[in-house]
Amino acid sequence: MSVNSRQDFIEGMRAAWGPLTSEVVAACRALAERLVQASPSEPWLATLLRNRPATEEIYRDLDHGFILLAHTEHAGLYRPPHDHGRSWVIYAVQSGEMEMRTYARVDDPTTGVRLVQRDSTIVRAGQVQVYLPGDIHDTRCITEQAVQFRFTERDLRVEDLQEHRLTRYQQRNGVWTVAAK
Repeated sequence: MSVNSRQDFIEGMRAAWGPLTSEVVAACRALAERLVQASPSEPWLATLLRNRPATEEIYRDLDHGFILLAHTEHAGLYRPPHDHGRSWVIYAVQSGEMEMRTYARVDDPTTGVRLVQRDSTIVRAGQVQVYLPGDIHDTRCITEQAVQFRFTERDLRVEDLQEHRLTRYQQRNGVWTVAAK
C-alpha cells in the first residue's frame, strides 16, 4: 500500500475517468475499495479520524468535476430516500456500519408516486456501494459512529439546489412519496 492512498485514489480516478460505462464504474469501485483500506496512520486520514467532521471535501477535480467527500455519521442518523439526479455515486465505508436500502419508484395514476423497497444492505468497513443515475436509496448509521467517503461524479449541490435534478422522498400515511417542494 502506498504511503498516500488518497493521492493514489485521485490519480487512479483521473486515469480511469470517462463517460459512464461498466468499466469506469468497476475501476472507480476498485479504487474506492483500496481507499478504505488506507492505514489510519496516513497523516490525511489520521487528521480526518481525529476531527471526525460531519462533512469535509477531500478533493474536487477541476478538470473532470468529480468530488470526494468524507462524512462522519452518528448512531441513528437517517437520510430519507433520494436519488442523485444525473450523477452516479460511490459510498465507501471506512469505519462503522451503514444500512443502505434501495427502492423502485412506482407511478400509479390512481394513487400517485410511491416507493417500493427493493433491498437492504449492511455496508461494513472496507465495503462500497455504487448508485447509478436514477437509483433511489436511503442511508442509516447503525453503529455508534461511521466514517464514510462519498465519491460523486459531479457537484450534487449544483445538481440539487441550482438545477433541481435530485428527487427527495418523504413518508405520508406510511407510504414513501415525492417530497413537497
